[in-house]
Amino acid sequence: MDRAPRTPGRGRRPWAAALVSALALALPLAGAGQATAADVNNAKNAGFESGLSGWTCSANSGSVVSSPVHGGAAALKATPAGQDNARCSQTVAVRPNSTYRLTGWVQGGYAYLGVTGTGTTDVSTWTPDSSAWKQLSTSFSTGSNTTSVTVYTHGWYGQQPYYVDDVSVLGPDGGGGGDPEPTVPATPGGLTVSGTTASSVTLAWNAVSGATGYAVYRDGTRVTAVTGTSATVTGLAAATSYSFQVAATNAAGESAKSTSVSVRTRENGGGGGDLPRHAVTGYWQNFNNGAAVQKISDVPGQYDIIAVAFADATGTPGAVTFNLDSAGLNGYTVDQFKADVRAKQAAGKKVIISVGGEKGTVAVNDSASATNFANSVYAVMQEYGFDGVDIDLENGLNATYMTQALRALSAKAGPSMILTMAPQTIDMQSTSNSYFRTALNVKDILTVVNMQYYNSGSMLGCDGKVYSQGSVDFLTALACIQLENGLDPSQVGLGLPASTRGAGSGYVAPSVVNAALDCLTRGTSCGSFKPSKTYPALRGAMTWSTNWDATAGNAWSNAVGPHVHALP
Repeated sequence: MDRAPRTPGRGRRPWAAALVSALALALPLAGAGQATAADVNNAKNAGFESGLSGWTCSANSGSVVSSPVHGGAAALKATPAGQDNARCSQTVAVRPNSTYRLTGWVQGGYAYLGVTGTGTTDVSTWTPDSSAWKQLSTSFSTGSNTTSVTVYTHGWYGQQPYYVDDVSVLGPDGGGGGDPEPTVPATPGGLTVSGTTASSVTLAWNAVSGATGYAVYRDGTRVTAVTGTSATVTGLAAATSYSFQVAATNAAGESAKSTSVSVRTRENGGGGGDLPRHAVTGYWQNFNNGAAVQKISDVPGQYDIIAVAFADATGTPGAVTFNLDSAGLNGYTVDQFKADVRAKQAAGKKVIISVGGEKGTVAVNDSASATNFANSVYAVMQEYGFDGVDIDLENGLNATYMTQALRALSAKAGPSMILTMAPQTIDMQSTSNSYFRTALNVKDILTVVNMQYYNSGSMLGCDGKVYSQGSVDFLTALACIQLENGLDPSQVGLGLPASTRGAGSGYVAPSVVNAALDCLTRGTSCGSFKPSKTYPALRGAMTWSTNWDATAGNAWSNAVGPHVHALP
């Protein structure tokens, strides 16, 4: 969106030889026997629940963390640095002439698990960096005089930190006082529903001591297993009731199932709470660029969603804040602004904060900035009472981390959060584009994508033909791309300038907007392009801005608003 009218216009991998060597070492020993029922875990402090007790890490590279963990409440984090590969080890008592199974759970950067001093053949195994917990496993035999071995883990030079949990040296009791044998864990408590969509339910529960995982049941049938204390069950039917339970698991077995919780999935159509079936979105300018200066209370009632433009970037990557331009808005105070937001909401309207715009510099390019974005937007929503957020990043976005940020924000704000987007036309030409991918990634919590049909020039329609902006065909043929490539019709809106002064190019008369809406929803008033089917659930239209609309006597909202609300 324009603050002023404008014109169109990983690091290196380990050496191959080292990898080949590691792979060779990872091969199991011929004739290695299987563990028996009498075997025990001879490792001490195998889950790092007692800190680093029993373990030694090179160059102080190891520490104990509470997240991520595979089981219990702790895990090892080891960080390679310089010429140190973050080797952590412990001495384990074993019996001579015996076979042992060495296992451990790892996550993160390159991770190795191995044993030395066996008296026979020392072995190791490894895995490339992994974003989820992964079990490493190998076997070894002890020599005739071997009473102890050294078990170790390490990472790789220049790689990311790695995590280790639940190490096991399973075999005959070496007399070294290993960890006690596990018992069946207790039943999890505190099972709650932390989020729902039309096709999924997110559950959370309390951790159980001694559990290494949890099984989730839907209507009595086991549907998934996780290592943490939350899970999202997907593939559900919309507007349908389900019952869920959870059980704790470890090597000794599975607990009894928890008390059940019942939940009904949401209707189709993503986020939006009690938003009307057909809605009009208008951007409200928190600055004076020559358009009519407004208070929120001045915005006409035809607007169902008012997007406050814009949040401001901070010095923290990904984080935003909001600063009311009281001086530029003729002394409009924060208290008046908040009161006007509440009054609009009492009248059934939604007021959201928009992030981005033509000059927006917010960048969400990694997990840290994604977390900063979610936390800061939620704080702004709490402070000013906003119903949600609009993503209007015209200088590009990272689909992976923006998805992460929006899901984290949704988890905080709840299922009634309004989530809108205002991509430029080029951003929605293909599902491979970052904006389109992001929209599809968050489809279950997405309210509407109001693509900007202006400042773009000619573009391809869904029929492969080129259309020039400023016509019914331009609006309908480009909307068709979104409608036929994954977005629900209720998640598609037409974004247009409210007046010729609202954008550098692309203004069309309100009658053209209404004709495009009729073509898409009713199959009437089309130009040369006519969609293969109608989309009566199309969400509606958006304009930049309520201020430019007011400058032109509210001609846009007076014409388009009633038409949108009368759509089928």
